[in-house]
Amino acid sequence: MAEPRGPLAGRPQRGELRAPMLQVDDLHVYYGHSHALQGVTLTLERGVLSVVGRNGMGKTTLCNTIMGLVPAARGSIHAAGQRIDGMEPNQVVAQGLAYVPQGRRVWASLSVDEHLRLSSSMRGGSGEREWDVDRIYDTFPRLKERRRNGGAQLSGGEQQMLAIGRALLSNPRILIMDEPTEGLAPVIVDQVAAMLHALANDGAISVLLVEQNLGVATDVSDRVAVMVNGRIARTMSAAELAADTELQQRLLGVASGGAEEADAGPDLPAGPQVLGRGPDEEEANVYTVRRSHAAPHDTAAAGMADRIDAPAGRTRWGTAAPAPADAPAGSPAGVPDVARRPAPPPPEPDQGGVPSRAAAGDLPAEERPRVRVPAAARSGHAAFVAGTFDTKGRELGFLRTCLDRQGLRTVTVDLSTSGRPSSAQVTPREVARHHPQGAEAVFTGDRGSAVAAMALAFEHFVASRRDLGGLIAAGGSGATALATPAMRALPVGVPKVMVSTVASGDVGAYVGPSDICMMYSVTDVQGINRISERVLSNAAHALAGMIAWRREESMAARPALGLTMFGLTTPCVQAVQHMLEADYDCLVFHATGTGGQSMEKLAESGLLAGVLDLTTTEVCDLLMGGVFAATEDRFGAIIRSGLPYLGSCGALDMVNFHARATVPERYRNRRLHVHNPQVTLMRTTADENAAMGRWIAERLNRMEGPVRFLLPEGGLSGLDREGQPFWDPEADRALFAALREHVQATERRRLVSVPHHINDPAFADAAVQQFREIMATDGDRNMTTGGSHGRLLARRAS
Repeated sequence: MAEPRGPLAGRPQRGELRAPMLQVDDLHVYYGHSHALQGVTLTLERGVLSVVGRNGMGKTTLCNTIMGLVPAARGSIHAAGQRIDGMEPNQVVAQGLAYVPQGRRVWASLSVDEHLRLSSSMRGGSGEREWDVDRIYDTFPRLKERRRNGGAQLSGGEQQMLAIGRALLSNPRILIMDEPTEGLAPVIVDQVAAMLHALANDGAISVLLVEQNLGVATDVSDRVAVMVNGRIARTMSAAELAADTELQQRLLGVASGGAEEADAGPDLPAGPQVLGRGPDEEEANVYTVRRSHAAPHDTAAAGMADRIDAPAGRTRWGTAAPAPADAPAGSPAGVPDVARRPAPPPPEPDQGGVPSRAAAGDLPAEERPRVRVPAAARSGHAAFVAGTFDTKGRELGFLRTCLDRQGLRTVTVDLSTSGRPSSAQVTPREVARHHPQGAEAVFTGDRGSAVAAMALAFEHFVASRRDLGGLIAAGGSGATALATPAMRALPVGVPKVMVSTVASGDVGAYVGPSDICMMYSVTDVQGINRISERVLSNAAHALAGMIAWRREESMAARPALGLTMFGLTTPCVQAVQHMLEADYDCLVFHATGTGGQSMEKLAESGLLAGVLDLTTTEVCDLLMGGVFAATEDRFGAIIRSGLPYLGSCGALDMVNFHARATVPERYRNRRLHVHNPQVTLMRTTADENAAMGRWIAERLNRMEGPVRFLLPEGGLSGLDREGQPFWDPEADRALFAALREHVQATERRRLVSVPHHINDPAFADAAVQQFREIMATDGDRNMTTGGSHGRLLARRAS
């Protein structure tokens, strides 16, 4: 079969493994007799890979060769499984690559808008979540303001935004960026770094970043390749390189202290220096090259220059830190007088490497240790900060700042419907575009309908984001109503925090069956004061902890099952759980209305491999007006997911009310049983049971997965047994008859009559036997696991 080309290239075909986004193997490039690239090999799986090295090491040549601007003498380059070396540059772009060259290279005579319109007419790439000119303007609002200015009238930062936007308009899967922060002011460097995070973690684009700014390179990527003399001398984790200043000095000549370099200088050997390397890596040498046109200078000056390759005390921007106020006269900026400051005491044991509070208190505030999110946890997981930025911008900005300081990438999302200009990264109009009827359905001019429509749009928006690691929002009742529907729609386990003025009351309508963390704001969410500062920072830090140290589910774990139980069906459920727990992780839910909803939420989140719905009593309360009622969507998650389902009639003989005095007037003369001072039970009649049988049958008929529904002919609960207050065989037979009449039996959907009471061991044996049968028939579906987490990931990816 022919290799797929163009936009389809690199997508996994059935039965194939997914190819790396970019694979460079044994690449050699010559300029005349000069051997510029000497067997370069690197792999970009997904996300961001940084290539760092001194000037003249071959980094730009590597970029130009990948893009087809420079021919390779030998070696190969594959983009998502498609070989691209030897192609013309325009063909490389058609394969889904885009290039942001060093120096920006914008046209001086064309306006910003002309640049973008011209680029948008030359489409390539994947065609997924397409970039257009409007989206570029939404991403870079400054470009929109300068749309009529020529390229020569833009600042360096604006030119860089334009170069990135121009590249994105080809809708690439792979973005090659050569020194994007070169010559930019620190604030613009910060914006570029944030953009790199956003591009990579959005999931649609992978980035090969060539960068001399080590702070940026290690901040935005997981892996870093060090290039020396035309070779990849070493590839390592970004965290390892960022934390090891000695390694930086050996590999890149980056100094991070004053005294060490001064002492080390005279001992350096005169010839080539051998770099540190792993056991399987070739020896790499570093040579000092002096330009022939350089101005002559004396030997002493040359020695000093060799030692000051990079400023000491490196800041994130690669510039020298200012000299301390107490530095002795003559000390160079950025070289602290380390001899005058004693080293801080080592961390106390069992503190995870974080110094004790006393030790931290001895340091200046700006140097006190801060718990940082691990680099591995930051990758692909952004903290989304959502709310109405037109009225709560300051408070939401405070949440974002708290998360930024923990090292998390943040995405701010504006849910306001006022039409005012937005300071958030994702504007209200961009969110509104996700409404099923488009943005115009949101901005109706009526506040009530606009809020409801924006909530629906936001729910669809979060479902589309593959980089969402957690969601936090803050505000009053309006903001809570806007944010919590999207939180409820997210799978269980995705961190969700809602700081709300209504969180101290009945929050059932906001939380539902979800795992939303509701935090009461104490004061109104208005301004930053001594109370709101503490509450908001606690909320942000809680979310950061949930994202950073989330517990990953082991694919080797037992598949998870959902079981429903009531006090009066406990012996049955306990026996079933005991027989299945060696093979399954049994999650038991109390059938009190929200219990059933929670189980079905897990089912729809892909976290369950099957369901044993032994206690369906919530249907009684739904149809007869009890207090532990299901919703009309009871069984809906099973219908939509097709999960293997075993159900029964557990406790369908009773309706639940609170204390006896709360029983409705129309039921006062019925057969009642005081279960405890707070709960009163009412026995169902034959007519009511027949109605429940018809209602359940209609739902069972819509299930497409394997279904077994068991009829316990000996009784439905602990009270429905001979000699007990709810023993009524005639009412039970009416339930069974309605089910037998209306359930459409097929090979995969069956009613099973069991001549035992629901709490008899024989009934539990029959339930387990039937469940194992349907799991065996649906085995392919449940091979992954907690059989289940695989389906969740697949659903989110799609």
